[in-house]
Order: sequence, then C-alpha cells, then structure tokens
Amino acid sequence: MMTGMKVAGCFLLIGSVVAMASATPLIPRDVLFGNPDRASAQVSPDGAHLSFLAPRDGVLNVWVAPLDKPEQARCVTNDTKRGIRAYFWSYNPDYLLYIQDKGGDENWHLYAVNIRTDETRDLTPIAKVQVRVQETSPEFPDEFLVGINDRDPRLHDIYRINITTGDRKLIEKNDAGYAGYITDDHFAVRFAVKLTPDGGSELFAKGADGAWSSFTKIPMADNLTTSPIGLDRSGTHLYMIDSRGRNTAALSSVDIATKTSQLLAEDQRADISGAMIHPTNKNVQAVSFNYERVKWKILDNAIKDDIAYLTTVTDGDWNVTSRSHDDAHWIVAYVMDNGPVRYYHYDRHAKKATFLFTNRTDLEGVTLATMHPVVITSRDGLNLVSYLTLPVESDHDADGKPDKPLPMVLVVHGGPWARDSWGYNALHQWLANRGYAVLSVNFRGSTGFGKKFINAANMEWAGKMHDDLIDGVQWAIKQGIADPKRVAIMGGSYGGYATLVGLTFTPKTFACGVDIVGPSNIVTLLKSIPPYWQPVVDMFTTRVGDYRTEAGRKFLTERSPLTHVDRICRPLLIGQGANDPRVNQAEADQIVKAMQQKRIPVTYVLYPDEGHGFARPQNRLSFFAVSEVFLSRHLGGRYEPIKDDFEGSSITVPQGADQIPGLSATLKTG
Repeated sequence: MMTGMKVAGCFLLIGSVVAMASATPLIPRDVLFGNPDRASAQVSPDGAHLSFLAPRDGVLNVWVAPLDKPEQARCVTNDTKRGIRAYFWSYNPDYLLYIQDKGGDENWHLYAVNIRTDETRDLTPIAKVQVRVQETSPEFPDEFLVGINDRDPRLHDIYRINITTGDRKLIEKNDAGYAGYITDDHFAVRFAVKLTPDGGSELFAKGADGAWSSFTKIPMADNLTTSPIGLDRSGTHLYMIDSRGRNTAALSSVDIATKTSQLLAEDQRADISGAMIHPTNKNVQAVSFNYERVKWKILDNAIKDDIAYLTTVTDGDWNVTSRSHDDAHWIVAYVMDNGPVRYYHYDRHAKKATFLFTNRTDLEGVTLATMHPVVITSRDGLNLVSYLTLPVESDHDADGKPDKPLPMVLVVHGGPWARDSWGYNALHQWLANRGYAVLSVNFRGSTGFGKKFINAANMEWAGKMHDDLIDGVQWAIKQGIADPKRVAIMGGSYGGYATLVGLTFTPKTFACGVDIVGPSNIVTLLKSIPPYWQPVVDMFTTRVGDYRTEAGRKFLTERSPLTHVDRICRPLLIGQGANDPRVNQAEADQIVKAMQQKRIPVTYVLYPDEGHGFARPQNRLSFFAVSEVFLSRHLGGRYEPIKDDFEGSSITVPQGADQIPGLSATLKTG
C-alpha cells in the first residue's frame, strides 16, 4: 500500500516496506561496512617482515610478522580513534611510518614506529600543517623527504627528516608557487610543477647551479592526463604519463639532456592506470590499462614468467602491491567482484605463491552478486563504461538482466576526476542484497578514458555530466532493468553534488536521493578550498567555472543546487562531517536551512568527528543503517532493522529524524 504527500507540485511517494521474495539471506551491515580483518599487506624492504592493517580493539592499526610466519603477527601501533589508513616501510628495517589526522581535518602528521620497541614518534609535531611524503631512498635508510606547509599554508617546502632523531632540515624553499616536486634517490630536487593561469601546467628543471628553467609545457587539454612520475636509476631519463599528440595517456621515457621522448606503451581505449617499477633498477617492467577491467602489458621479459604464473593462481584482477628491495618477494592482491580481496606471498626464487589471507573473512561464505561491465552510449555519442550489479535472485539465467524491472539505485562516484572500476564494491553488494539493481556510470570527466572524455566535462557540472547520468538511468529503464518510478540517486563528494543536482535539475526522475558530503553551492565551495589547493586553483576555474569574475559567479550560481532548492519534491537524506576541509559543513547547512525555510522535508545526519567521508566504522554503520531504512521506505527494498548500529558512533541528526521510521527512538535509546 502506498500513501502520498503533495510537495512543490509533484508527488512524493512514501511507501510501506514491500516484502521481496528472496532466497538470499540479508548480509549484516557490519560485515560489509565494518573494519576489514586485514588490509594493505606489504613486505618490508629487507624481505624479513610482513605487515598489514588489522583492528586492535576495533580500531585499525599496523601489525607485523615474520614473512614466513604471518600467524605470529603482533600489533606495533596504538591508534585508538580514527584508525590508520596509510602506512609504509622505511629502508631502516626497524622502522615503518604512517600518517594520521584529527577528526578528518586532513592536517596529516607523520609518525615513525620502531617495530623492535613499539616506540612511536610524531616526526612533524606542528599544528595546522599538512605533511606530504616526498621520497624514501635506500641511499639514506634513516632519512626521507617530506613536504610541509608550515611557512606558508598554501605551499609545501621540502624538508629532510631523520627517522631516529626527528631532526628536520629545510632543503627546498617553495617561493615560486610550485604545486609539487620530483626528487631522486640522492635526495636532489630535480623538477617542479606549476599550474598556469589557463589551467595547464609547466614543468621546470633545476640546474646544477640551483637555477630553475622551463623544461616542458602541458596544455590545459592534457593537464589531467599528462604528468611526470619519476626518474630512472641513472637520473638521466624522466618517465612521463603523456597524452600530448594523442588521446589516451601513454607511458614515455624522456631523455633529460636532449628532451627527446620514447614511447614505451599505449592503449587506444584507456589511459595508463598503473606501473610495475623495479625496486632498484627503476625501469618500468609492466603497465596496466583499465577500460572495463584491468589488463597488463609486459615491457621487461625478466618478469614475463612471473606474470604468466600469477595469472594462474586464482581468479580476479591482480596487482603487485609490494616488493622487497632484492625483488625476491612480492605481495600480490587479487580483486574479485563477488568475494573479498585475496593476498598472496610470491617467492620469485621458488616460483610459488602462498595464500596469506583475505581482507574480509566473513565474506568468504556469503552469496555475493556479480558485477557486469556495460558500455552505455550517451545522447551525443560518448561511450560510458558503467557497472551493473543485480540481486542474485533476480537474474536466474545470469545474463545481466533481471527477470523483471527492479527498484534501482544510481551510485555516482566522487572526484569528479576519478572513476568507477570492476571489483568488489561494498555499496553495490549491500544494495543488491537488499533487492535493488545498482548502476554506476563513468560520466564524462571520469578518468582513465582519454583526454577527450575528460575535457568533454569542462564547464559541464549540472550540464552534460548530469545528462550522462540520466542517459544511464534511461538505458536501464529501456533494458527492463529499472522500474522508472523507483530509481534513487546516491553518492559522495561530487556524487553528493550529483545527487542534489538530480533532485533539483531533474526533480521527477528520482524517487529519492542520498547526498554524502556533497557541495550545494559551487561558488562557496571554490571560495572555501583548503589553502594548500591554491597552487591548482586555476585548474578548477578553467574546468568548473571562475568564481573570481562576475560572469563566472553567475554561471556557477545557476549550476548550484542551492539556487533551485524550491524544485526539490522528493525525499532527501544528507550526511556530513563537521571537520570536512574540502566540502565544508556550510555546504550542507545552507541547503538544509533553505529547505526548512521552504518547508521541504529533509533528514540531515552530522558527525562531529568526521571529515570528507566517514572513516570510523561506527559512523559508517550508523549512516548506512539510516540510509537503508530511508531507501526501503521510498523504493520498497528489504532492510535490516537498526539494532546496535549507533553504538560508539558520534551520530547527530539536527533535522528530520522524524522522516526516518524508528530513527528518533533509536537516537533516544542509543
């Protein structure tokens, strides 16, 4: 039975939960969105240790074990709040390093951990700075280079830091407004990149006398698909990912003395997406391309037999995530769409891969859905590589089409200069398990498909970029996949913006929307970018719109959902982190306030200890518990009742708790 409420001239459906016949049990939310059992497996440079992230008292920390005895792993860090998400080994075998911020503010500090004593040292104990790791080198095992914006919050200077003592020395002062540097194994600063006013960039080389000179220029049209990635062992050649003179980004080697370029690898459909670089020789041995799925091209016959063997070990798309310095030991991860990531230790001398663990043990016996790559043609002829996941019980002949149209959720990626890829996706599995078809569309502006595809998105926020999403929805309806009356839109960051655009620019297309940390006003978004993004601000103004001019502000205001808030007539759920430095809390506050003033219902979920996305698993669980009830109410899918999902979460609901059945009561008892 469905009931209705008239809002702003269109019909808002508020439905009772529709029981969906299914033989597939509900997968608990904590299995999908809780901490992984193990992740980010690495081998130490000396080949002696295996490391990985795993929970300690419910918080992700770094664990270390003898490489041949992973069962003897012990925790060497003691983060008790957000969890460690990024770490790496130094060339001193006693030390590994990790970065951490506070409450999602992205003011990263760098910490060194002595794995013998478990002593942890904050190597950058400076308030309100963001540290960027620049270079580690076997030439200096006790030291490394970092970028720190302590002198000027807009610019990162290069410092040399001693791991054991914490001593810090400035070696490159950034007075020229460089966005980044290229350094070598000898810790020499060799190149620097500066954005140009037209949205392009210029690469500068540093001479023996310390003077900088222009090395090459990169036009705006190539700037997102062309960049230096490092030097060879000799330091005489620069590796470049380069789309100049072609559409897709190829790999080239540039002779620094003569500036002549040699093409190493290219693909006509996809950009370079990854590279295997020898740990000591520094030559590129293989490169990957990702159109629908990852494909590798071997450049060095020395690893040809290794790659041939690794492709036989198990299913999925593989990637070598870590190598010992002597190249005798590799850690290899296999990604599958319907199962957890599988990690192996590959012994190159024995030519044998030994299974280590999966990242989520609880998924090993769970029935998961298949992700189908599909290519959708946009209304103006672009190929939109997309990914479709269907409930297991809805596709009995496994042809990628349900037996009858389903409620569907369009999940939009962030960025927007990013992409969706094939593989295990917790959102896809969660929604498909609840009875929804799930579609992710790589709309124009997504990366990996060549510069023409990226540049087709210039000045097209809420324009042709949104048209691509609507074309994806229409494709799903025509294919008999989606019920046109029960389609939701959901996403984070740019995907959150796309959700707000969906409910304002095409207000009757979607039955409801879930916006996670999405901007509502592009003018205020660009005015409030973090200071360390200032060196690349011209890229935003040339590709999105120029908030610094009257005409630009007028254009961006028209493309902002906040301007058209009175068009919203379908239910909206907003999730936001109070410490978000990229999309400030004001972006959510202002659209919620505007909807309140116009008496348009909205539910606003705010986390005081989160930033750009929800890092703490307790917060993820609470938000997706709310989202699941919200989607069930408006699309009719299954849901797991909210139980202890709020335990340990900082969740607050400043507005609209009464719009989600059971939410107010859970907040009171939680």
